[in-house]
Amino acid sequence: MGDAIADVLNWLESRNDIQSLRAAVCDLNGIMRGKRIPVEQARKALEGKLRMPYSLIGLDIWGEDIEGNAQVFSTGDADGLCHWTGRGILPVNWTAHPTALLPLWLADEAGAPYLGDPRRALARILDRYAALGLTPVTATELEFYLVDPTSQRPVGPVSPVTGRRLDSDAALSIDEIDDFEAFIHDIYEACRMQGIPVDTAIAENGVGQFEINLNHVPDALRAADDAVLFKRTVKGIARKHGFAACFMAKPYGERAGNGFHVHFSVVDKEGRNIFDDGSDQGSDTMRHAVGGLLAAMAESTLVFAPHFNSYRRLRPRSYAPTAVAWGYENRMVAIRIPGGPSAARRIEHRVSGADANPYLVLAAILGAALIGIEHELSPGEPTGGEGQGLTLAKLPPDWASAIAAFETGPRVAEIFPAVLRDGFIACKRQELNTFALNVSDFEIETYLESV
Repeated sequence: MGDAIADVLNWLESRNDIQSLRAAVCDLNGIMRGKRIPVEQARKALEGKLRMPYSLIGLDIWGEDIEGNAQVFSTGDADGLCHWTGRGILPVNWTAHPTALLPLWLADEAGAPYLGDPRRALARILDRYAALGLTPVTATELEFYLVDPTSQRPVGPVSPVTGRRLDSDAALSIDEIDDFEAFIHDIYEACRMQGIPVDTAIAENGVGQFEINLNHVPDALRAADDAVLFKRTVKGIARKHGFAACFMAKPYGERAGNGFHVHFSVVDKEGRNIFDDGSDQGSDTMRHAVGGLLAAMAESTLVFAPHFNSYRRLRPRSYAPTAVAWGYENRMVAIRIPGGPSAARRIEHRVSGADANPYLVLAAILGAALIGIEHELSPGEPTGGEGQGLTLAKLPPDWASAIAAFETGPRVAEIFPAVLRDGFIACKRQELNTFALNVSDFEIETYLESV
């Protein structure tokens, strides 16, 4: 990695306008946490000499320590070592002064990977694929809303062209894309600077809702990096343009939610897609992968829907799944097999909301698919439509049920190391308890004098 470090330091030397860096790791909620460091400390960070506490990974959504967290209280909140991920240096041009991000992940004092780090969890799954001579090829699709940052509740943004506030759905509207062209252009430019492979952009079903797809890459760690960095970039560019970007799963109760769809295939050492057998149905191996995804889906739902708000999205007739089902060219089920040339045969996983942690999502998906391939699990018959009249297993209907399913899930235990599972469960339980203590205005209005 010496040449790569030299390249970064040379690039920094050429950028006299950059005086500080952001050195950060990704926590279990998908939030980047770390330090602002002077540019003179870049070598220290790149060489793995920067330290941050292990507990940083497991903070709750409000940035609070988890009560009873062993990483805090039994170890004195010990530090780990921050290793550079090797993902270049990422220019940031939407802050008051130019800066750059150094993406890090945690290791212990001996330099071994810290397995509570969500990026490490995905890396472990990819090592298992590599041992079989296999490589997942992965792409992601992320939806988000632009909203007015001056409003306490989400409302549509004001069009920079017409001066009118958006107040209606505009699925695939070219006019809406044109109205927000300056914002979208700046996203593409920032992504180009950071090496994020953005593809198409569309106006989605909601007021001020957009979807931007990222291209397939033969490196799932990079694909997850891209998704994390993309969300951060969109939020930063939105603020630069006077908007806020919202990746909540369901910011509007009556409108479409924000999904995070994952497409993947698997290639062997010769670069052959093992999901392709020349037919429209795909190979037996593909169906075994689907079988694994279905077998692990209910117990993995906490990864795909990690927040209180996430369960507002998982509703019937909402293009967000509620049942453990699969089908060909069917967007109403959890696992879709898209059409097209057989050489491009792939699986689309449609459960996750845009609020989920990309590292955990890809680890859960690819880990479950590998279990299916290794054990030759059958997916059963494909489903048409929403599967009305069929008896289908259901996803957990609420947050508490999903936490319980994750805690006891045998396949989850095959995919994620114990330290990460324990930290994630503790984090989600603390967040659930905090929500339970907060009574909404709507509850007060409904029940105060009526019961």
